[in-house]
Amino acid sequence: MSKSPLSQRWSSQKWRLLIPILLVLLFLITLIWLPWQAQRMETNERQEQLIADTLWVEQAIHFQFDRNEEILRQMGKEIILEQLSTEKAAERFRQLLKSNHEIHRIDWFDANNMLVSSTSDSLKTVQHQPFASSANHATICLPPQIEVNTKNSYLLSCQIPLRKNNSFHGSIVISYRLQNILEEMAPWWFAQDNQISLLNSDEKLLANRSAGGPGKNIYTHNRLLELPGLSLTLHTNSNKSEPKLLSNLLVLSVVLLSLGLVWSLIALWRDINRRLAAEGALRKQVAFSNAMENSLLTGLRARDMQGRLTYVNPAFCKMVGLRATDIVGRVPPMPYWAPEAFEEYQERFSQMLSGSVPTEGFETIYQRANGERFPVLIHESALVNEFGKQTGWMSSILDISELKRAQELTQQQQEKLHASARLATMGEIASMLAHELNQPLAAISSYTTGAINLIEAGNIDSQMLQEAMQKASNQAQRAGHIIRSVHEFVKKREASREPVRLPQLIDSIMPLVELQAQASHVMVQCQLDEHLPAVLADKVLLEQVLLNLTRNAVESMSQCPPEQRILRVVARHSNTANSVVVEVIDRGHGITSEIAQQLFSPFFSTKSSGMGMGLNICRTAIEFHGGTLTHVDNPVGGTIFRFSLPVDAGTNNPDTP
Repeated sequence: MSKSPLSQRWSSQKWRLLIPILLVLLFLITLIWLPWQAQRMETNERQEQLIADTLWVEQAIHFQFDRNEEILRQMGKEIILEQLSTEKAAERFRQLLKSNHEIHRIDWFDANNMLVSSTSDSLKTVQHQPFASSANHATICLPPQIEVNTKNSYLLSCQIPLRKNNSFHGSIVISYRLQNILEEMAPWWFAQDNQISLLNSDEKLLANRSAGGPGKNIYTHNRLLELPGLSLTLHTNSNKSEPKLLSNLLVLSVVLLSLGLVWSLIALWRDINRRLAAEGALRKQVAFSNAMENSLLTGLRARDMQGRLTYVNPAFCKMVGLRATDIVGRVPPMPYWAPEAFEEYQERFSQMLSGSVPTEGFETIYQRANGERFPVLIHESALVNEFGKQTGWMSSILDISELKRAQELTQQQQEKLHASARLATMGEIASMLAHELNQPLAAISSYTTGAINLIEAGNIDSQMLQEAMQKASNQAQRAGHIIRSVHEFVKKREASREPVRLPQLIDSIMPLVELQAQASHVMVQCQLDEHLPAVLADKVLLEQVLLNLTRNAVESMSQCPPEQRILRVVARHSNTANSVVVEVIDRGHGITSEIAQQLFSPFFSTKSSGMGMGLNICRTAIEFHGGTLTHVDNPVGGTIFRFSLPVDAGTNNPDTP
C-alpha cells in the first residue's frame, strides 16, 4: 500500500525538524560531557601526580638512608681495621650530623654494647636499647620510640653491626627524628600542596608535615616505607579541592577564542606594519652606511674569531690594489703582507687570537698588488653582537704615506732652520771673532820677531828662545781652538742622539761664550755638579741652545753697571725627576709680563736686528730631547732660563765614564 502525499510531506518535515533538534541535543550533550570529562581527567591527573610525587619522596628517603648507611659502613670498616681513632671517628660523626639534619645522633658501641663515642652533648642522656650481638651483617631498625623530654617526637634507631670474619666488633647506631625526615627529605613544593605523614603498623601518627594546611581527604595515597626489620606507612593527603564544573565552559571558550582570534589578527596587522616600517628604515640605514663607507678614505676591515676576513670597504681595496672577492674569506697570511714584516704580522695575529688586541693604534707597512710598500696606521676594536658576545674584530687602516712625507719635509725644514739660526748666530760673532784672532796672531808675530832678533844678534839665550816659542805655540793653539769650535758649530749635519756629558760640552763651547762675553765686559762663571750623569742628546743642538741663551744673557747686561755684568752657567742633577737641569743666569734688564707672553713665539723679537727665532728654536730643540725650557725672574735682578734633559737610562750611573 503506497503512502499518501500528505504523509510523505509530514515525514519530510519531521526529519527537517529533527535534524536541528538533534544538533542542539548533540551540542548540549557535548557541552555537558566536555566539562565532566575535563573534570574527570583533571581528577585522575591529580591523583596520578600525587602517587608519583609520593613515590619520589619514598625513593628520596630510601636513597638518603642508604647513603648514610654506606658512609657509616665505610667508617665501620676503618674502625675495625684500626685506621680510624675514636677522636677522628667522633669528628666525622659530627660532620655527618652537621650536613644531614634528619639525623638526631650517632652512637658507637663496642662488642659489649658499651658506648665508645656519641654525638650527643651528654653521654648520660644517651639511651640505647641494645641489639643482639649475633646479628648478621644486615642493618636492623627498631620501632620508633618517643624522644626523652619531648611530646610526640619519635626517634627511629638503626643498628649497623661491625663484623669481621664472623666476629662481632660492636655497632654504630644512627638515630633519626621522624619529623626531621619529613622536613628535610620532602621537598617544599610537595609539602605546600600535600599533608604528609608517617604512620606505624597500627596507623599511629608518628610525624606530620603540612606546610600548605591540612589535607582535604579528596586525593590521598598510602605508600609502604620498607626499612630493615621495620615497615612504616607514608601517607599523603592533598589539600586541593575537587575541580569545579564550569557549565558555560564551552560558550566561554568560544567567546574567548573568538576574541583571541580578533586580537591576534589586529596584533598580526600591527606587527606586519611595524616590520615593514623597520625593514624600510633598515634599508635606508644600510644605504646610508654603504654610502658613508664608500666615501671614506680610511680602510675598514672585519675579521671573525678565527682571523678570517669577512668584510672590506672600497677604500681598503683601493689601498691594497685588490678586489674584495680576492681577499674576503681568506685567513692569514694575507696577500697585502710585506715579506720583510712577516714575523711582525704573525706575532700581532697571534695576539689578536689570544684576545690581547692593543687599545692604541700601531704603525706597520703593507704592500700593494704591484709590490709597492706603504706605511699604515691601524686601530683595532672588538666586534660585539646584540647579546654582548664578541664575534670578531674591526680594524680601521689609514694610509699615512703623505703624513710620513710631510713629517720628513718638516724635519728637513727644521734642520735647515737650525742651520740658518746657527749661521745667523755666527754672523753676529764674526766681527768679534776677527778681533779676537788678531790678538793671538799679533802675539805670535811679536814672539817670533823677538826670537829672530835673538838669533840674528848672535846672543842666543836658549831659555828665552824656548819661552818665546812656547808662548807663540800657545797663542796658535788658542786661535785654532776658536776656529774649530766655530767650524763644528756651523757645519750641516743630521740630528743624532748619543750619550753626552754636559761638563765636556760646556767646556767645548766656552771659548765662543767667552768671546761674546769679552766684547761686553761680562764675567762668565760656571758651576757644575760633580759626577753629572750623561744625557741622550744631539751635541750640536745643545751647543746651539747654550750659545743662544748665553748670547741673550750677555746682550741683556750691556747697559748694566760693570759690577753687575756676571753670567752664570749652572748644571745640577735632579733626583726627583731623574734629569739634568741647566740654568743660564743673568743680571740684566729682565723680562716684562707683556713680553713673557710672546717670548717663545716665532718671529717675535725685542731687538731691531733680531729674527725672532732664537728662543723658539731653543724650545723646539729641548722638547725634541724630551725636556722643557722655562724662564723665571732672578731675585737679585735679571732672568733665569732653565731647561731640563732626561738622564740617559743606559749611562745614568754618575761613576760611569
